[in-house]
Amino acid sequence: MRADRATQRSEGRQMGAGTVKRRVWGTISGLAVVTVLAGCERELILPGERFPVRADLSASIPVEGEAAPVAPADRPENRAEPISLPAAVSNADWGMRGASANHASVHGALSAAPARVWSVSVGAGNSRKNRVSAAPVVEAGRIFTLDSASVVQATSSAGATLWRSDLTAEFDRGGGVSGGGLAVQGGRVYAATAYGELVALDAATGGVIWRQRLDAPVTGAPAVAGGTVYVSGRDGSGWALAADTGRVRWTVPGAVGTTGVIGSAAPSVGEQLVLFPFANGSITAALKVSGVQVWQMPVTGQRVGRGFAGLTDITGDAVILGDVTYVGTASGRTAAMDTSSGERIWTAVEGALNPPLVVGGSVFLVNDENRLVRLDAATGESIWAVDMPYFTKEKPKRRIAIFPQFGPVLAGGRLAVVSGDGQLRLFNPVDGALVGGAEIPGGASAPPALAGGTLYVVSGNGQLHAFR
Repeated sequence: MRADRATQRSEGRQMGAGTVKRRVWGTISGLAVVTVLAGCERELILPGERFPVRADLSASIPVEGEAAPVAPADRPENRAEPISLPAAVSNADWGMRGASANHASVHGALSAAPARVWSVSVGAGNSRKNRVSAAPVVEAGRIFTLDSASVVQATSSAGATLWRSDLTAEFDRGGGVSGGGLAVQGGRVYAATAYGELVALDAATGGVIWRQRLDAPVTGAPAVAGGTVYVSGRDGSGWALAADTGRVRWTVPGAVGTTGVIGSAAPSVGEQLVLFPFANGSITAALKVSGVQVWQMPVTGQRVGRGFAGLTDITGDAVILGDVTYVGTASGRTAAMDTSSGERIWTAVEGALNPPLVVGGSVFLVNDENRLVRLDAATGESIWAVDMPYFTKEKPKRRIAIFPQFGPVLAGGRLAVVSGDGQLRLFNPVDGALVGGAEIPGGASAPPALAGGTLYVVSGNGQLHAFR
């Protein structure tokens, strides 16, 4: 009996195992049939416009009251369009970044084939910690520069060193910071520093006339107009100081940005308003007389797929030309707006890294991807764009740095752009063709200045070069 029961249990287990196997295979077969049937169904294709994976979708969304941005993929082919340029003049001075307080630069004289006539050391150059970022300024035959260690130097038009003044703050001798900028007017040099000071120097001797301590570092240049010096603080504040005494006349609050650029834009001064650029990508307009805020407008957008898109700082200084102002950011946007109200007129997906050059109904700029671009000043439409050296290393795995490009400056009927790759390039404004150039030892590290038929360039090795 025991043997029979054992045999029955064994047969029962075998039958149970067989049943489980049949059920498993049945389930698998059922799933396979469902899969085959599902594969026979037609794929559901959603209606609507298709975009590439890396496309900037924000560029396809129109904003009420402004023209829709022109996406890079939709740019028309380059075309040559005639342009009417003002006559070239041998301007004696270049007092501020972008030449003037409204950053509308002149058409300066320059020879058809400029050559380097002299070079002189102006102090410390670029290092792993510090950078030369201040554009040179020129007045009365003197060129003023600010090196990466906060030292201002005056150089004669013949290349002789006239004086040097160390602006390192007494309260932070070990700081070792860099940044800031220069402006010169009426025999005084105004230097903003990353130590959070604005210093006035005698242009003839370099002696300190006054120092005013601000509440925040300043990494951009000041602007001077009507006996007042204007400067933007890194904490999102705008300052107006008396040019003769340094006394604070008024301040205006702005918006704090989490990231910023060394050598960013300077304030822009119009007939009634002063425009302060801030690191969060916004422009604040205030009355020159009282500092009362009139409007605030962001210049928003980003270059999808680029790490630098997070740098929202205003780098394309606002160029005020009457009722229209042109301004750009480091993250892929340049906009035209109404000067009195801040209302947007058009937006282009081209980030300006320096003051845009507005002349002859066109806007010329070096964009955030190292292209020299010509836009229609009325619509923002692209006319042509030419590539310049971009990554310092060609292999994809070594693309960790790019060549800086500075300009353009209208010089002798051509567009002058100076580059960190050690070249001065001259382009035809009609079609963007490269028509000349020269070598810059050490590579450019800041925007150039053009005065007296001479182009002045500060290089990354701490030298000032003169081209005539």
